[in-house]
Amino acid sequence: MTKLRLALLISGSGTTMEAIINACQSGRLNLEPALVIASRAEAGGLEKARALGIPAEDILVISKKEQGENWGQTLVEACQKRSVDIVGQYGWLPLTPALLIEAYQDRMINQHPGPLDPGRADFGGRGMYGRAVHCARLYFVRKTGHDFWTEVTAQRVALEFDRGAVLKTKRIEILPSDDVAILQSRCLLYEHETQIEALADFASGNVTEIKRAEPLVRADELAILTEAKMVATTLYPKG
Repeated sequence: MTKLRLALLISGSGTTMEAIINACQSGRLNLEPALVIASRAEAGGLEKARALGIPAEDILVISKKEQGENWGQTLVEACQKRSVDIVGQYGWLPLTPALLIEAYQDRMINQHPGPLDPGRADFGGRGMYGRAVHCARLYFVRKTGHDFWTEVTAQRVALEFDRGAVLKTKRIEILPSDDVAILQSRCLLYEHETQIEALADFASGNVTEIKRAEPLVRADELAILTEAKMVATTLYPKG
């Protein structure tokens, strides 16, 4: 069976990208890593991609700042040139341009390190990435005194940050001794597994969406969520 071709979009160290490419190369994932795109030249994942044997011509830096209004079209052309079937965002920080989302409608996946509830209040949105998400979740559960867990998430890509449908999650217990660094470290391997399993669903044509039966955040907790996000983005303005 022909393998689907995957583009991996990164902005940082590329640890999830590395785990996914390893899963492809070992045969665990029936996908072909066809392209790695970084949104910034300083992304540590670029060196990881080279070390994993991705050809130099398939490792690109495509910066919104440098491309300007042509950014979306440049991304689309890079993917189409390599016959990409699926696009994954793994630590990708910019808001994805509409042109790319339209070109890969229902064939884009995003990694998020916290629990999401698209259409309702949750731990996503502008500024909610990296350590800020873990900080907000820790603050929220300790302030509300219930649901001492967090989730890592694979979701569809939408025009707004973190609004795409949830496809796969893994739940991790929050311990009394956890701080932001400890929780982030413990969640990371679960993040890798969640993204690999979600991609396996795409490869097998067995993608399903998850909708929570009950809201993640109750109406009387909305002010606490706002406070948690404000604290988190103040402490971790760069995620």
